[in-house]
Amino acid sequence: MTSQPGPTAPLPDADQIRRAPKVLLHDHLDGGLRPGTVVDLARACGYEGLPEYDGDKLGTWFREAADSGSLERYLETFAHTCAVMQTSDALRRVASECAQDLAEDGVVYAEVRYAPEQHLDGGLSLEEVVRAVNAGFREGERLAREKGRRIRVGALLTAMRHAARALEIAELANAHRDSGVVGFDIAGAEAGYPPTRHLDAFEYLKRENNHFTIHAGEAFGLPSIWQALQWCGADRLGHGVRIIDDIDVAEDGSVTLGRLAAYVRDKRIPLELCPSSNLQTGAAPSYAEHPIGLLRRLHFRATVNTDNRLMSGTSMSREFGALVETFGYGLDDMQWFTVNAMKSAFIPFDERLAMINDVIKPGYAELKSEWLFSQTAVTS
Repeated sequence: MTSQPGPTAPLPDADQIRRAPKVLLHDHLDGGLRPGTVVDLARACGYEGLPEYDGDKLGTWFREAADSGSLERYLETFAHTCAVMQTSDALRRVASECAQDLAEDGVVYAEVRYAPEQHLDGGLSLEEVVRAVNAGFREGERLAREKGRRIRVGALLTAMRHAARALEIAELANAHRDSGVVGFDIAGAEAGYPPTRHLDAFEYLKRENNHFTIHAGEAFGLPSIWQALQWCGADRLGHGVRIIDDIDVAEDGSVTLGRLAAYVRDKRIPLELCPSSNLQTGAAPSYAEHPIGLLRRLHFRATVNTDNRLMSGTSMSREFGALVETFGYGLDDMQWFTVNAMKSAFIPFDERLAMINDVIKPGYAELKSEWLFSQTAVTS
């Protein structure tokens, strides 16, 4: 059950939410640039297609375009970010800033995904793209440490559903699995491009005992989820929010799970839920009606994620802040989501366990102790 506001379960404020250790599993590198960086890189490479060349105005444009309800405008936002991410220096800068921004927001572990095939227009090879991004993440981790903030970032290499390079990208992910790449993903339009088009890539990864997630159940519904799990063998579901279509809530509040929903819950298959992004794409009409509330109550392996921080104008702290305000979640709920995410990460078990026991649980315990101390001081 969720924590209820009260003297023993305070709602965390914005500062506590920011300081709480958080884990992020679903974040796109080309969807999280700083607006000012987009402007800088555009000027450096001579890209003249930006709608604005003022950082603040450009940030507003990205959010409004993503909110417009127009798929064409939404996709245009990524055309702009990818256009300025075509050199090693640009990729390294974007990745470094990504790690620093996440650390500043209290994220202690993140898996950030990107499609190497979208960064070849400047003459880079796939290998050079991966090396540049990995170098940027390591630089960002180091700079964060110098400011007293701990973060570890793993990369997920994404293949585009509409293209035919999935096996090549899967092989690339496997080749770099000991140098910062922790898994594989496919992304892009679900309708018309089922994951089964890329079975050779998934079979290869399974033979290599490697990890992969699949964007599924964001727009196309239950068939997309079923195919990702039963035909492809995905370890996690990227979004998976449409699993709600297989859950029936009666007027008396009783809940019945369909066979697929029950399978997802029983098998503890992680759902990479992205509330703000889901509102933009129409997967949920509001935070209050977002399935995350019911999925949390039913103890699915639900996690909280950002998807595209630039386009949604969001962060992990903003995502949790919206859930705290909407559902009355307390620090215990935040810890539950965070531990879920860390359990589901694509790094070795002992390293996940160490993060949970040495970083996440102590971090939340400290925040709870601060509140208890403040209450003691008030009553003494």
